[in-house]
Amino acid sequence: MGRLSKARYAARFADSAADITAAQRLRHRAFRGGLGEDADRFDEICRNVLIEEVKTGTLVACFRLLALGHGREIGASYSAQFYELSALESYEGRLVEMGRFCVDTAWKDPDILRVAWAAMTRYVDETGTDLLFGCSSFTGCEAKAYYDAFAVLRDRHLAPKRWLPKVKAPDVFRFARRLRRVPDPRAAMRTMPPLLKGYLAMGGWVSDHAVIDRDLGTLHVFTGLEVKSIPAARARLLRGALA
Repeated sequence: MGRLSKARYAARFADSAADITAAQRLRHRAFRGGLGEDADRFDEICRNVLIEEVKTGTLVACFRLLALGHGREIGASYSAQFYELSALESYEGRLVEMGRFCVDTAWKDPDILRVAWAAMTRYVDETGTDLLFGCSSFTGCEAKAYYDAFAVLRDRHLAPKRWLPKVKAPDVFRFARRLRRVPDPRAAMRTMPPLLKGYLAMGGWVSDHAVIDRDLGTLHVFTGLEVKSIPAARARLLRGALA
């Protein structure tokens, strides 16, 4: 991927133990609050991406990537801990899992997310990735605050049946079954996580249930995006977003 920049921010791969520790500390602040390191075994097999302010070198966002040769390897992914993904084992293309995406809560600049997506686009292009997937998280474990968002996901963005993840985690909210409300689209967009909005705008789809992750204090949905489904105009914008 190399170093990618857009005015105030730059994206690069972590290349030292100090870089990994910095990402783990940012993840801890974002997902758990306070000081500490959010570390797990997946950091050893993933490529961590750092997004920094160019002028100061301040780490403002990060995520990690796990490349899989084909669907038969999906059981090794982070997401497979929470979702039964046997339907995707027959996927023949190259897959990449994007995980632990977070932005420092002190930074609100939308260009940070644009740089993240542009960096991801460069990586997808360079590796010939066919399917991008991961867990998109809603803050907190109470589904009621997100009923409109979940109803929109139910009505417009469920995974194709051939790829639909099944329930595996013990604590889930089956929004596709349980919700009967007609969603308020504006309320849905206000509560939809920014990363998930990005996936959906490019043609992404989600599981029919959310996992209640009490360890991280989030609700998350499995999210998939087939690269061939990304609208051409949006793909051009992403590829042109970074120097």
